[in-house]
Amino acid sequence: MRNIVKRVAAVHDLSGFGRSSLSAITPIISTMGAQVCAIPTAVLSTHTGGFENYSFVDLTDSMTEYINHWKSLNIDFDCIYTGFLGSPKQIDIITDFIDYFKKNDNFVVIDPVMADNGELYATMTEEMVMKMKNFIKKADIITPNFTEACFLLGENYEKITDEKILKDWMIRLSEMGPQIIILTSVPEKNEKDTSTLAYNKKDNKFWKVSCQYIPAFYPGTGDVFTSVIVGSLLNGDSLPIAIDRGVKFITTAIRASYGYDYPKREGVLLEKVLDSLKVPVTISTYELM
Repeated sequence: MRNIVKRVAAVHDLSGFGRSSLSAITPIISTMGAQVCAIPTAVLSTHTGGFENYSFVDLTDSMTEYINHWKSLNIDFDCIYTGFLGSPKQIDIITDFIDYFKKNDNFVVIDPVMADNGELYATMTEEMVMKMKNFIKKADIITPNFTEACFLLGENYEKITDEKILKDWMIRLSEMGPQIIILTSVPEKNEKDTSTLAYNKKDNKFWKVSCQYIPAFYPGTGDVFTSVIVGSLLNGDSLPIAIDRGVKFITTAIRASYGYDYPKREGVLLEKVLDSLKVPVTISTYELM
């Protein structure tokens, strides 16, 4: 029986303060009409982007029992969506989860959260990079940023703007398993702009959505973007429309937040722009590459 309301199994950490991970994912996907079923990988008092001395509770040891209860309930999901995973053991646990809950009529989205601005996050190791390379084989869709793509492919970090090279990168990532690659934070020759690129292996098409770079950093924007992609695809949007919607929403959220004087470490002001997710896309800016 089909779910009356579509369900997303969301495997992420939970921060009590700051708009990132489950604190951002849940309102976005709920606003877009799907139920978020969370598997918390850790609970933090705040996220780690700009906060110090935060409380951190690792939930690795409770995740298997948690998931086993779901198995006993015969729950099914329309999408499995994973983000930050804090250890090789967590990757192994969620690999088993995907093997059990993946069906022919649902899809798996893996956001390989590991790095940004040319560097691995402090909690990441080379072992985690190798595990992530294997883990993304389970995905239908991956959403690495430009830095994460470099680590997954073993490429040196440098600002590549040549479309031929970027297309080759996405093809190589798809050969690792996923059908769809969505590559974010791609530099443009015009440094005032940035792009999101996508490749669908099934029809061998490449897509591009550009936006103007805004000189501000807000933690959690990757979670926000991928959550909009998930909600959009669950609502039946095409891949280019989903990407277009994601880019427009994150741009709107940053613009709405940028004019306010508050600590940027709190994330974008989602509450001011959530309703825009209910508005149909009337003018699209995506283009074929």
